[in-house]
Amino acid sequence: MAGLKIRKAVIPAAGMGTRFLPATKVMPKEMLPLVDKPLLQYGVEEAVAAGCDEVIIITGRGKVTMEDHFDRAPELEASLERRGKLELLEKVREVTKLARIVATRQSEPLGLGHAVLQAKEIVGDEPFCVILPDDVVHGDEACMKQMVQAFEKVQASILGSEEVEGDAIQNYGCLDCLVDPNDPQLLHVRDMVEKPKPHEAPSQNAIIGRYILTPRIFELIEGLKPGAGGELQLTDAIKALIQFEKVYGFRYKGVRHDAGDKFGFLKATVDFALEREDLGPAFREWLKAKKF
Repeated sequence: MAGLKIRKAVIPAAGMGTRFLPATKVMPKEMLPLVDKPLLQYGVEEAVAAGCDEVIIITGRGKVTMEDHFDRAPELEASLERRGKLELLEKVREVTKLARIVATRQSEPLGLGHAVLQAKEIVGDEPFCVILPDDVVHGDEACMKQMVQAFEKVQASILGSEEVEGDAIQNYGCLDCLVDPNDPQLLHVRDMVEKPKPHEAPSQNAIIGRYILTPRIFELIEGLKPGAGGELQLTDAIKALIQFEKVYGFRYKGVRHDAGDKFGFLKATVDFALEREDLGPAFREWLKAKKF
């Protein structure tokens, strides 16, 4: 595997978004905006920052707007040009140039493993990354870019990880791992435990929605027996992968927001707005005036 590069990203986006109903009755959750960009676009931009030139979006019924977002909009562009709104016109056009976008459908919501499996024929026999758009990570350097740099050194599957405090580990997949003596960001994964009881957790290293996986993962997903609800879980396939190949965890640098949760989405919106040069100062003063 020496010298392999990550060129393709898979973004599972076929969920029903029930936690945001009724807003997501007709609009995909992944199209909910953090300030003025949808969650999905943040995921695509992170993939591009990591060096990916092809992004595979796993869609579902009623989610064609996700594809349309990355396509040309001639009427809108013509209208903006006529009205002299050239800065907005450039923003609209930039979205269409981010990467080659390929969409493929997950016919039924049968778990994250099943969603990733839909990309098998497009990914082919090469390593790839998976970005869950619900987890929005921002910092000085894109989370997936950091992970790709680690992959280029170890040439093995890598799971994004975050140290969580106290009982919070019971809400995550948890890594049974050892810290690499030469790189404290790298974790040698021995096993994974899904949502352990706090006193039974092998570590405080939680798995977050960022993965780099070798193509063997596809055959392991195909070999899984459906679990609860008939779903194929990606974590089960990764546990099996550990028996064949090295798997690492990676403690990324940055701040993560769980934007798939209403409270997390609100916090992310505030943080992103405060960082904006055009909005931050006025928004900060408004918040101060509210005297929370």
